[in-house]
Amino acid sequence: MKIVVTGAHGKVGRAATQALLDAGHDVLATDLTRPGFERKPPGSADYRMADLTDAGDAFAVIRGADAVVHAAAIPEPTGNPAHVVFQTNIMATFNVLEAAVRFGVQRFVNISSETVPGFFFPERDFLPDYAPVDELHPAHPQDPYALTKLFGEKLMDAAVERSDIRCISIRPSWVQNEGNYEQNLGPQVRDAAVTSPNLWSYIDAYDLADAIVLAAESDLPGHEVFYIASPDNVGGHDFAAVLKQYYGDAIELRDLERVDASGISSRKAMDKLGWAPKRSWRDYLDADGRALPKH
Repeated sequence: MKIVVTGAHGKVGRAATQALLDAGHDVLATDLTRPGFERKPPGSADYRMADLTDAGDAFAVIRGADAVVHAAAIPEPTGNPAHVVFQTNIMATFNVLEAAVRFGVQRFVNISSETVPGFFFPERDFLPDYAPVDELHPAHPQDPYALTKLFGEKLMDAAVERSDIRCISIRPSWVQNEGNYEQNLGPQVRDAAVTSPNLWSYIDAYDLADAIVLAAESDLPGHEVFYIASPDNVGGHDFAAVLKQYYGDAIELRDLERVDASGISSRKAMDKLGWAPKRSWRDYLDADGRALPKH
């Protein structure tokens, strides 16, 4: 397929672009970065600069696509004014999806966020109702970024009601790659008391990219939402024990698939997409949370 990847120069977009190329797809990458004019390496993606908050740019890059992976967004709410986060993310998603509908694109992969239930940037204290969190957990967005991601999912619902497009929204956990495992997750590996708002959850960028490829190739009808998180928690802790230790009875503990389970369940993605994660923090860090020599 010809697949457009938006936000292609971000952490998720880069990994997704390469995974789609490796799967044999023809990829048009787009971002705000100005293009270079050197000879393109064999097997690399085409690139076009576009500001997707501009409808004309969105329509220009989506025309002729079979599928879209929409990863472009301001990725968190603290580095920009709230109205900038909201306007940028909402209008980029609306414009790209509208172009996809008008041009008859068959598949749309929307990169949403684990923050939709209320994780990470709450403006008041927030805890999930139960753990591991799954797609049935109520949405309680606590910040402009999470709100844009919830609204993005609502846009997908509307698109499948008015066209033949098939949409999948992926809610990744905290995305890590070889460059940031030690900085981000090292402290939690060493000490479970370094809690995170997503209950010690994370996802490897390349496992996430594998899920994105499956979503882009999927024939699932309508609009489906999937959490994508590694099946183990950061540090490999006994999840039931650390949940009880640090949260008491405030969070209902539900059935676990393994002792060191993640605080977010990806069972639905495994069952319906056939996603099989291959990587763990253990591939990058030692038991003290320090980077292994190869990384």
